[in-house]
Amino acid sequence: MSLNVKSTVKLNNGVDMPRFGLGVWKSDNATATQSVRWALAHGYKAIDTAKQYGNEAGVGEGLTKGLAENGLKREDVFLTTKIFNGDEGYQSTLDAFEGQLKRLQTDYVDLVLIHWPVTDKYNETWRALEKIYREGKARAIGVSNFDINRLRDLMKHASIKPVLNQMEFNPLEQETDIRAFCSKHNIELEAWSPLGHGEALTNPQIENLAKKYNKSTAQVIIRWELQSGIITIPKSTHEQYIIENADVYDFELSDDDIALINGLNLDKRSIWYGDFQWNGNHDGNVDAVDQWDN
Repeated sequence: MSLNVKSTVKLNNGVDMPRFGLGVWKSDNATATQSVRWALAHGYKAIDTAKQYGNEAGVGEGLTKGLAENGLKREDVFLTTKIFNGDEGYQSTLDAFEGQLKRLQTDYVDLVLIHWPVTDKYNETWRALEKIYREGKARAIGVSNFDINRLRDLMKHASIKPVLNQMEFNPLEQETDIRAFCSKHNIELEAWSPLGHGEALTNPQIENLAKKYNKSTAQVIIRWELQSGIITIPKSTHEQYIIENADVYDFELSDDDIALINGLNLDKRSIWYGDFQWNGNHDGNVDAVDQWDN
């Protein structure tokens, strides 16, 4: 499979999206700014953030500076953000999204996702995203963390089909059923936590493959995801790893090695609906935007 850092996939609305980019979860604003600047300097074409991460302002600053520093235009970078659980609903989504654009220092995003399918609200949230899309404030709209039942329900009520479902995906959590459903309906699958919260990085079989290809375990995993047709957005706050994560285009995993990693699947999700208060679990996580001192 011929791939490079600029490789794209055509979404079901005709927009080309990079297959590889930078994630910024758990980065404060200052760190996100620097990470985005490094990523753009080293050829990255996609950046993924969310209101819940609390670093949209940092990403916006990094994007503005990174474009200027590297002679790039806004259209050279594919920017994704997500609707916060606490903002879901029709008018509340529209109102909140305007603030997100201001923090990101842009008048449009390339992709906006519903971050989680908040019970009894996600269909109205989707209606708001359809309006945002029609107004040209987003080039594409999609979802994140939608299981098959919720995705099927959304599609039943929607007038525009989602282009993408961003899911936890890595060698230990391969979302087999959801991946098959998305493929059937021409919806791309994008990986969050593509390195498996670090656990997959120390898997002995992946370590053996890293030795075989003279690559890091992270590089082997990223290459496996790219060869498997998954859009991937590994997070790093260190320039060395930002460079290394993108250095996956000078080797190709064999079919047998792809099959070996496919066989590591444990369906081991780190969090799911029952962990959240919005799904009726009063002991679940509080839905809040991560706040940072800066």
